[in-house]
Amino acid sequence: MMTAEVFVGKENGTRLQPHPLRAAILGEVHARPFTPIDTPRRVLHFAFETTGNAAKRDRAALADFCARRELEQLKPSAKQHRVVVGGVLLRWEQHSEFTTYTWELPSPDTTPFQPGAASLAAPMATLPQPGPVLVALDLHLLAEKKKKLPITKLFDRASLAVAENSDGLALFATDFQADAAGFVRILVLDRGLGSERAGAVVQRIIELETYRTLALLGLPEAQRLLPSINRIEKRLGEVTEEMRGTDKLIDNNRLLDELTALASELEAGAAASLFRFGASRAYNEIVQLRLQTIGERKVEGLPTWSSFLARRMAPAMRTCITTEERQTNLSEKLARAANLLRTRVDVELERQNRDLLRSMNERTRLQLRLQATVEGLSVAAISYYVVGLFVYLAKGAHDEGLPVDVSLATALFVPAAVLVIWWVVRRVRRKHIADTE
Repeated sequence: MMTAEVFVGKENGTRLQPHPLRAAILGEVHARPFTPIDTPRRVLHFAFETTGNAAKRDRAALADFCARRELEQLKPSAKQHRVVVGGVLLRWEQHSEFTTYTWELPSPDTTPFQPGAASLAAPMATLPQPGPVLVALDLHLLAEKKKKLPITKLFDRASLAVAENSDGLALFATDFQADAAGFVRILVLDRGLGSERAGAVVQRIIELETYRTLALLGLPEAQRLLPSINRIEKRLGEVTEEMRGTDKLIDNNRLLDELTALASELEAGAAASLFRFGASRAYNEIVQLRLQTIGERKVEGLPTWSSFLARRMAPAMRTCITTEERQTNLSEKLARAANLLRTRVDVELERQNRDLLRSMNERTRLQLRLQATVEGLSVAAISYYVVGLFVYLAKGAHDEGLPVDVSLATALFVPAAVLVIWWVVRRVRRKHIADTE
């Protein structure tokens, strides 16, 4: 396929540069074409979980398998590959989380599901198992004969589902149960389909069973999460009821911590199940689309595949959807309760901060009063010592014969000394206040 350029005109050789993803987009439409199947045929279909590095190991194993048998080589970017091994057609497909192996074997146009199931897994013995098996399907495509097969004896009557396609050229039946070897058995009767239509019908039925199994993987995950969700819902109700009767900061903080722990537990479960629930919804939609494409018609009053799956599979899908919705709703309720508690805690903290500031202001006012008192005492004390020094100075001058009246000089000096010292102390205090600001 040409990817580098697109030719438009023959005369001038015009070339257009394509989008880098154009080839991949065009190729995706033809990635999994229907394979014509001649009747009779026996189809063994396997689906394995290949998440992580398992997909790379499986691809390498298949490439080695083809190389050793000189078969068509697996392309590095291929998502599907078909080869013929000893008259048996192998179709390999790799998906996002699983890989399928489909073997088309020749089959005698006789009683289906013979020989015994013990040898059904033999084709996969030539390859290493890619991962845990999810789907094991034994499908028989037979031509309908005048002598009708006893379908009710081939399957469990209690869970038998039978239907015709839209034009009645095919009849398909199964009981959706695993046999002794672990294979789900499906019978398809050809009433004149032709190889191409037979291949399309068989592939749709195989995809229907594969995606049905994968869709139900969400149910165990939902069942695992339900006890935790129930417990969190119950505890949330208890916490919100307790919130009504408490207004202490320590109690609000305790409840807020508990709500945060519950929210963390819930979000961890939701994050772990996000992909599984989303995948289950997508797989279930594919199942419904395949059923619509086949276009079922009832046969002899037996339940169709759609009615059977609606009764058995739909409740499981509703459980997954309901669990996911409960997670979302519970997360919102936890967030609202936590926001309410956080608001109460903030209001309580603001009230305590207000009281603390008021107390600090009161202490500051008292401190200023004390400081003013100390300042006055300091002026008096310093003045006393300065006046004492002045007295010694006056007496010394008087003793030396200078005409100094010690008592009068001391009396005149006292108010001057007090004023000067008061002014100096006040100036120093104002300078310290200015430096602090």
